[in-house]
Amino acid sequence: MSSFLRGRGLLTLALLPVSAPALAAQPAISAADTGFMIVATALVLMMTIPGLALFYAGMVRKKNVLATMAQSFAATALVSLLWFACAYSLAFHGEGAWIGDFGRSFFAGVALETVSPFAKTIPEMLFATYQMTFAVITCALVAGAVADRMKFSAFLIFSTVWLFVVYAPTAHWVWGGGFLASWGVIDFAGGIVVHINAGVAGLVAALVLGQRQGYGRDNLAPFDLTLAAIGTGLLWVGWFGFNGGSALSAGSRAIFAIVATHLAACAGAVVWSALEWIERGKPSVLGIVSGAISGLGTITPASGYVLPWHGVLIGLIAGAVCYFFCTRVKIWLRYDDSLDVFGVHGVGGVLGTLMAGVFATAAVSASATDPGVSGLLEGASRQLGLQALGVAIVAVWCAAGTWVALKVAGFLSGLRVTRDDERLGLDLALHGEAIHQ
Repeated sequence: MSSFLRGRGLLTLALLPVSAPALAAQPAISAADTGFMIVATALVLMMTIPGLALFYAGMVRKKNVLATMAQSFAATALVSLLWFACAYSLAFHGEGAWIGDFGRSFFAGVALETVSPFAKTIPEMLFATYQMTFAVITCALVAGAVADRMKFSAFLIFSTVWLFVVYAPTAHWVWGGGFLASWGVIDFAGGIVVHINAGVAGLVAALVLGQRQGYGRDNLAPFDLTLAAIGTGLLWVGWFGFNGGSALSAGSRAIFAIVATHLAACAGAVVWSALEWIERGKPSVLGIVSGAISGLGTITPASGYVLPWHGVLIGLIAGAVCYFFCTRVKIWLRYDDSLDVFGVHGVGGVLGTLMAGVFATAAVSASATDPGVSGLLEGASRQLGLQALGVAIVAVWCAAGTWVALKVAGFLSGLRVTRDDERLGLDLALHGEAIHQ
């Protein structure tokens, strides 16, 4: 027995030089951060299904409700699989200035204890899934600009090409260690990567496909604003995971982001409604929800860098400027952005990204190893210039990449439904289903 115990002791001692350093090298995954990010991931997924699906469906005509919802569900399924296959790897793995590599394709090398260098206190599988939900909603947002007239097959092809040509590269530039990140451009939760990309892509797609039949003449009023209002509520709550979760940990910065987000949404809703009330004599439900979404989209890039009162100011600016674009500029230029993807998300993304360069407060983003980011109000005028440069580069790349993706989709399937199918409605023409009531 004594020789057996001595043998076990020698074996243990022999293993210590190997196992102790290995244990010391294991990342400190936080149970609190992991739990918080699981909830945030679920909230962001909820923003697309059912949030965006209901929001968009309520604002199209009755004959296109199911087809519009199908785009959100299809984007969720398709983009998630493509993200798993290699889009995540291209966005967040590798050290290239322009694009990542294929080292994490099909989540290869992601084990139980693996962490990403961009989120060191949660499992990498969770980080990858959280980022997946951002890719999903960005592709789904674009569909709103071409509602009522784009083929379902074309949307699927477009989303596939666009994910790899536009979304994955820009996500890498800003969040994955690419050249914009190295320059110091900041985007806390997706003003550049999500909203500018979706807005610019929506504008380009609307221009390429052309106006809906009857645009400017026929009644294109929303089918059911109760659906849009419910969808807005789900989006609003989900945005807490969108912006708060982008802190990637359960801490004070996440709370500051959530509070700034909520206040910006409230301010945007109030301003849009007030302007509508002054101009038209009545505040509409559509105006309230549009103002809230404008505030939410605009605060997104700045949310983790600013104080709550900055969120109020950003929301006030967002409500006024986005209202102007949706009620004036779109009519003057006669582009048919069906659900105002550019006017709300594109314009809001640009505004919010620039406002991050104005209002960024170092104390909000500071940590033990990082002094934080200061904006123009703290004397760092260079940050505003960097933000403007980031906006310009991504907008141009997105416009070009969107055009390429549309051309590929048009070549493979054709972009637009026939005139007869558009008159009949996409529900029946594309899916063989209809709402009976």
